[in-house]
Amino acid sequence: MKTKVLVLGASYGSLFGTKLLMAGHGVTLVCTRPTAELINREGTRVHFPIRGRESLLEIASKELPGALSASTPDEVDPGAFDLVVLGMQEAQYGSRGVRELMGRVARARKPCLAIMNMPPLPYLKRIPGLSTEPLEVCYADPAVWEGFEPGLTTLASPDPQAFRPPDRPKNVLQVACRPISRRRASKPRNRPRCFGISRPTSRESGSASATRPSKFR
Repeated sequence: MKTKVLVLGASYGSLFGTKLLMAGHGVTLVCTRPTAELINREGTRVHFPIRGRESLLEIASKELPGALSASTPDEVDPGAFDLVVLGMQEAQYGSRGVRELMGRVARARKPCLAIMNMPPLPYLKRIPGLSTEPLEVCYADPAVWEGFEPGLTTLASPDPQAFRPPDRPKNVLQVACRPISRRRASKPRNRPRCFGISRPTSRESGSASATRPSKFR
């Protein structure tokens, strides 16, 4: 039996979605309207580097056995899905439209798999003896996670780093594989870290808007 999966975020989320499509599952990506229209018209294309091969391997969603669609946050009914994948950056869940969708996800009591850049608060509440209240300052908008059941929220290790090539349409994603030695040798960041993720807080920047992107992808 195939699974219907809702993926919040069509940038990094399209990498996870492509793997689901390869297994024949149904995937709906949540993104802005222009990106949704592009994906519904042309599908997605993910480029993978292959060892021993000079050119990138392109995997097009239209050539996969699964079914792909894209929608804006206000068009989505979480109750119609078996699983919700949280593939946006943490600060994006407070964006207008996404915040309301998160409320519907919580009320639908659907299992959530987080592949985001930091663990969601409901997942941390599953850890015995851990007080999550002092950790709320690490989140752009901790109220977004109210109503989520810890037992329905889990966390997966992130996939290899992926990015949208600046000169390509927004339905194209490229996976970047770097040697472990290069990642470890990268320059340390001077900003405070929350769960290993560095980003300025509103107190550092002087404005809460500095921690939130202007729009989600």
